[in-house]
Amino acid sequence: MNHDEVARKLLEGLPDALVISDRAGKITFWNAGAERVFGFTESEALGCSLDIITPERLRERHWSGYERTMRTGRTQYGAGDLLSVPAIRKDGRAISVQFSITPFRDDKGEICALAAVMRDVTLDFEERKQLRKALREATS
Repeated sequence: MNHDEVARKLLEGLPDALVISDRAGKITFWNAGAERVFGFTESEALGCSLDIITPERLRERHWSGYERTMRTGRTQYGAGDLLSVPAIRKDGRAISVQFSITPFRDDKGEICALAAVMRDVTLDFEERKQLRKALREATS
């Protein structure tokens, strides 16, 4: 097996969601982890806007940041930093995801695509929320 085949199998089999989107925010890569996390099959997701996983109330802020990143070539989340945000699944259920992004640059050095590696942290988020609530109640 050559390196390209190994890399492709790794990306496709990654347990976390790997989603790559182009300059316009259209999905160009969707692995099995993304299908597990978000519920959309690869064929349903490819070519769609990132709106399919972005809650409606957060879309304006999401697109503002996305467009700024594409325009300036800079992102605050490209150095391995994790961002925690709400997301939505195909069935409409809200989830919490943590993700980091990796920008892809063209021959001119401009960002032409973004790859996001995302993990569903809904259970952990809910547990921490319950613990904070219990702590507040215990100290009141």
